[in-house]
Amino acid sequence: MIGGLAPDQATMRTVMGHFATGVAVITASDGTTPVGLAANSFTSVSLDPPLVLFCAAHTSSTWPAIEAAGHYCVNILAEEAEQISRVFASPGDRFAQIAWHAGVTGAPILDDALAYIDCEIQDIYEGGDHAIVVGKVIELGHREHGKPLTFYRGGYGRYDQ
Repeated sequence: MIGGLAPDQATMRTVMGHFATGVAVITASDGTTPVGLAANSFTSVSLDPPLVLFCAAHTSSTWPAIEAAGHYCVNILAEEAEQISRVFASPGDRFAQIAWHAGVTGAPILDDALAYIDCEIQDIYEGGDHAIVVGKVIELGHREHGKPLTFYRGGYGRYDQ
């Protein structure tokens, strides 16, 4: 066990990388242009009322469009969707080769998602260099079969059960 490390950015990233997370794509639309970003900072907040949150870097060029839309969809990626995550983690037209349809809020639901949670933005909190975005769940759904894509120690992994 390592001990006594200062929480600088590199050490923080390394230590937090030891916590395996799922991989999600956060999407939104202003009615004409879909936007999206890859995220692994997503969690359920409350069952009653149904709330979830994700964190968006203040430096994100996509976050302002999601905030302006007032809604978002969390698309939980399946283990075979590593390339989709890479597309949404890179600049460019992220929707050019991705099949999707609009959800109840108008946010894109990726057709290959393992599950989705369509939300209206309820609250935004400042959290250091990120915005903490809490959404009220409007609609959600999932595939009957499949396993999640995970991220651990800086790389993609698969969920083995």
